[in-house]
Amino acid sequence: MSKAPKWFLPVVIVALLWNLMGCAAYLSDAMLSAADVAKMSEAEKLMYDTRPAWSIAGTAVGVWLGALGCVALILRKSWAVPLLLLSLLGVIVQDVWLFVLAPKTDLVNGAVYGLQAMVLLISIGLASLARSAKASGWLS
Repeated sequence: MSKAPKWFLPVVIVALLWNLMGCAAYLSDAMLSAADVAKMSEAEKLMYDTRPAWSIAGTAVGVWLGALGCVALILRKSWAVPLLLLSLLGVIVQDVWLFVLAPKTDLVNGAVYGLQAMVLLISIGLASLARSAKASGWLS
């Protein structure tokens, strides 16, 4: 196994923190009570109630496997590659619903598209980093 560059570990730690924020957001959403949903605006309720299970599963796969993939990168393990590729697939599944199939409301605006585009780009970047790290011999 070759030595990884000095920037590798700090970048991967930041990526882990990013994914852990995604895990926290997922758990926050998953733990909403009926009372919490009742307090939502009509547009928020529409978005919440119409999400298919496969989109929610995509979100879960994206954040949890993304976090595990980053842990694998920190440990310099080659199993980071499939985890981060599956995480990217989860993000894409989530995006299909959000960008293509979700009801059009004022909630789905430029800020939402921008944030989700950033999530997608970071997922692509992490999957690419893992593949590059494996090819460079930084992972065992």
